[in-house]
Amino acid sequence: MLAIIKKELLTYFKSMTGYIFMACLLFFVGLFFVLSNLMMASPQYIDVLSNITFVFLLVVPILTMRLIAEEARQKTDQLLLTSPLSLVKIVLGKYFGAVLVFLLTLIISFIYPIILTTMGSINWGEIIGGYIGFFLFGCALIAVGLFISSTTESQVIAAVVTFSALLLLWFIDAIINSLPTDRTSGMIFAAILAAAIAFIFYMATRNWYVSGGILLAGVLAIAAGYIIKPSFYSGFIARVLNWFSLLSRYDDFAMGIFSISPIIYYISFAGVFNFLTIRMLEKKRWS
Repeated sequence: MLAIIKKELLTYFKSMTGYIFMACLLFFVGLFFVLSNLMMASPQYIDVLSNITFVFLLVVPILTMRLIAEEARQKTDQLLLTSPLSLVKIVLGKYFGAVLVFLLTLIISFIYPIILTTMGSINWGEIIGGYIGFFLFGCALIAVGLFISSTTESQVIAAVVTFSALLLLWFIDAIINSLPTDRTSGMIFAAILAAAIAFIFYMATRNWYVSGGILLAGVLAIAAGYIIKPSFYSGFIARVLNWFSLLSRYDDFAMGIFSISPIIYYISFAGVFNFLTIRMLEKKRWS
């Protein structure tokens, strides 16, 4: 896995990809630092990190678009898939390579709060907590970008789809507030969810029996849930979609609150999308 990480780091810095990502992110961090701290004479550096969460949506596709898509385009993915390395090590190697570039960028940006210390006292606990939250937030987004990169051979398509997906995650709280909360809508959504899971299993296994069994089990579970506890489906759509609300979990860090719950959430979120990437590559290996 270390060899994969090293290869990814060399690729980032032998091309312009790593420099473009770092330059874009550092530019906006510096811009908001000047506007929020220097011009306003404010010691609240945590506001800078909160302001650049949206900017990060724009630069993540730059970091992740080539990770697997470029391997597929150049047909070098066949070498990876047939190598003695496990798919877990391959995926995690690529993932941690991108994460290390992101971490290096954050370390460089740490110069801004150090500059603030020359002008007065600042809350280091709040700033470090904010950086941890922003780092975990970024790790979750990178995992999404890695998964999308594994589904196509085109870097452009990977970048566009990643940006669209992350933008959807950004607005998901507003979407949740506008969705119906009645039981009927909840049951319909549960049925659609069961069908989607069955379809994903079919795409991964090409086995109609397994997929059909999953769909039937889902329908029976929905029916049993309605018989046992009909109120379960009230607000069901919002409860499911709330799991994808990355930004709301960052609120604690933005307010200077260091909480374990969002840390576990971000790690779990990244783990799920890395798992999906592994399954996608496993499908390619067997096909």
